[in-house]
Amino acid sequence: MTGKSFPLEVEARLPAKIARLAELGSNFWYSWHRATRQLVFMLDQELFWRVDRNPRVFLRCVDQRRLDNAAENETFLGLYRKVLAEYDAYLEQGLDGYAPAQLEHEDLVAYFCAEFGYHESFPIYSGGLGILAGDHCKTASDMRLPFVAVGLLYRSGYFKQLIDRHGNQLVEHPYLRAGDGPVEPVKTAGGNDLYVTCPIKGHEVSVKVWRARVGRVPVMLLDTDIPENEPQHQEITRVLYGGNREHRIEQEIVLGIAGVRALLSAGMQPRVWHINEGHAAFQAVERIRGLVAGGLDYAAAMEAVAASTVFTTHTPVAAGHDMFDRDLVLSHFDDLIGELGISEDQFLRLGENSNHGHEFNMTRLAISTSRLINGVSRIHGQVSSEICASAWPDVPPRENPVGYVTNGVHVPTFIEQGWANLLEQHVGPAWGSQLMDRSLAKGIEDIPDTRFWNVNQRVKGNMLTSLRKRLERQYQRNNVSDAHIHRLLKYLDPEDPSVLTVGFARRFATYKRATLLFHDLGWLQQLVDHDERPVVFVFAGKAHPADEPGQELLRRVHEISNQPPFVGKVIMVEGYDMGLGRLLTAGVDVWLNTPIAPMEASGTSGMKAAINGTVNLSVLDGWWAEAYDGTNGWGMPPSAAEDPAERDREDARTLYETLQDEVIPLYYDRHEKHGYSPGWVHLSKRSMATVLPHFNSRRFLNDYAVGFYGPACRQGKLLGADNFAVAKDLARWKHKVREAWPHVSLQLQGAIPLRMPVDGTLSVAVQVALGGLAPEDVRVECVVHRELCSEESVPLQRFAGYAQVADGVRELDDDLVMVVPLVPDSGSGDGDQRTYRLDMQSPWTGQLRFEIRAVPSHPHLAHPYELGLMRWL
Repeated sequence: MTGKSFPLEVEARLPAKIARLAELGSNFWYSWHRATRQLVFMLDQELFWRVDRNPRVFLRCVDQRRLDNAAENETFLGLYRKVLAEYDAYLEQGLDGYAPAQLEHEDLVAYFCAEFGYHESFPIYSGGLGILAGDHCKTASDMRLPFVAVGLLYRSGYFKQLIDRHGNQLVEHPYLRAGDGPVEPVKTAGGNDLYVTCPIKGHEVSVKVWRARVGRVPVMLLDTDIPENEPQHQEITRVLYGGNREHRIEQEIVLGIAGVRALLSAGMQPRVWHINEGHAAFQAVERIRGLVAGGLDYAAAMEAVAASTVFTTHTPVAAGHDMFDRDLVLSHFDDLIGELGISEDQFLRLGENSNHGHEFNMTRLAISTSRLINGVSRIHGQVSSEICASAWPDVPPRENPVGYVTNGVHVPTFIEQGWANLLEQHVGPAWGSQLMDRSLAKGIEDIPDTRFWNVNQRVKGNMLTSLRKRLERQYQRNNVSDAHIHRLLKYLDPEDPSVLTVGFARRFATYKRATLLFHDLGWLQQLVDHDERPVVFVFAGKAHPADEPGQELLRRVHEISNQPPFVGKVIMVEGYDMGLGRLLTAGVDVWLNTPIAPMEASGTSGMKAAINGTVNLSVLDGWWAEAYDGTNGWGMPPSAAEDPAERDREDARTLYETLQDEVIPLYYDRHEKHGYSPGWVHLSKRSMATVLPHFNSRRFLNDYAVGFYGPACRQGKLLGADNFAVAKDLARWKHKVREAWPHVSLQLQGAIPLRMPVDGTLSVAVQVALGGLAPEDVRVECVVHRELCSEESVPLQRFAGYAQVADGVRELDDDLVMVVPLVPDSGSGDGDQRTYRLDMQSPWTGQLRFEIRAVPSHPHLAHPYELGLMRWL
């Protein structure tokens, strides 16, 4: 029997010569600068892994003698000085404007998200949304974009995962003390810690504001887990995606409302506000409240706020969007609704969804309060335009304001050092700053095959070494015998990394179908039961603690891995996080992805794999439907079957046939002299060469800056000028149009010919009853569709706003559609009637179809169809 124990941490002291290690460990720059992490490895690599790669905890706990010795070691000091020189040079060039988007230095972009994945040591992320948000910040830093991010400081973060001997997922929530993370309190002008308040059901909850540094970019993190708050309010920001709906809406209120207050209190005045997923949509409500409190009426405040707001949706299914009971929403916003000067019904309509009328939809709130909206891949943009179509009821979904920006990945974070060195040697030392230069692809393909393969095998060998250590710890904790561990790890041999290794690591949501590979175990056994051509499948991933079907998938993988035909050939590794994901994407030979189409919004793990030469074997959904070209991996067309069982059966058959007929034979088609498959090396090069130049985060942030941030900034300035004169005028005009639109009607005058010669002119006259509107308030359009024609066509122009609709040709999906405006007759017309005319020569021969419609028209609309009103002939 022993007495009570008392924890005591004895902190190491950094010698003066290496004192700035603490500074390096307090900026997430270390997460993508490998030389910085190498300094830590040189001190004590084993301890670094034991503290979960947390540099701040590491520097407190490392042996003092090691620090003292390092301060006198010239090898260590040489690398230390080199790292500091690069760090200082990086930060010396601060955030600036972005000329391609016409953004000036003061045009600050504020980016709100519920989670951020910067590094596995700071687990305030759960999966792809957070890691993408982290890449967004890192890239903004690299590109020197004027940028600030806002999130929540989750002291217990997302859970740490263990898997027991029966395949059950065990959940741990280590508590993160503020001093353990790379964060510091934001200070007021008087030098005190910055706090803001946030209304939670009649209580003013105190929120402490912390700052993390991601290179040049500040990240404001909000924390209610402080002594000033009641215990129930301390819990609000403790766990990511924990608790019930009440807890969830409280987190989103803190993120949105306290987030805006934190930025303003810190002296920041963003010009662009980016809502990254609907969790953060309450920020727009708070901004409207602030303008109304300053004397602007609600309708004009809405226009002013929406003009400068960008919304990105990441969810490919309607049921995945955050929704709250209307009474729950009203219980939190009763006072704020009064401050807005509107009724409860008006407020609830901001989140009204025709499919879930009794609930308040956060995606719909974000749409209502923004003017630039996007999905995260081409397919996802199309899916989202359908899901969100009720926001613009008269507009065909493919023409509504939902666009897309396909995701990309932060290359310095996810490319293995061996590949980075190879590219530097063969492509050039500046390759990392020329990621969007398409000549990069040729440089990759020109790398000698032998050099490429040798690097591949070294990277894979390092992955296998780390993977074996993880698995040994996992198996030993679960009391697996040494003999069985040897059998389980037989094919994961770092000394002989020649076994075909297929990886699957991601969130274990049911639509991702982690167990599709096990649909026909007999067929799977045929694939792996060849000693001369062994195949290993490595699985990793987490299921949300409340997602029992997802956890059942984990148990199923574990069950299969223990069946005799699959021992050592199907592996389930615990502890999925950014570090493990980075390890596997870089080290396996094939990256497997088998979602139910079209439910993969984008996906980025396959991009991370491809930039490391790993070959994708994936359903053609999300980003891969854009990247796959027939030469850079394998694309599996999704089954068209409506019955889920038949769909899975057909997709599994495609998977087995691809593995059996193409993947495995090509990998083992080895040249006797060199010991590798030339065809495989060519495929691996194509994977890297086609993905790296386009699916990187510099490209996608450039797309956001040029297509969304720049327009939002300009529109926000326009509507805010002269005491919001344009916002007031636009609000009045929209009210007038909505009142008059039910009375607008169209009537065709004269007959339309069924045929005309190629050099003929189509003449159309339409009489429009304006319902009290002026002719300039209504635009009449002729929409011409190509139905049956030769493939030749006029060049297309990507739709980018009002002017190009008036100018003519634009692209809608894969069709050619010409939208041509009719011209109103001059003069006063006949009372409320006005005739609009068109004389047009057809751009195509063949069978065409055309429609006539009227839409509201105003020069200050951000999108020509943003009112959602049309009237069809």
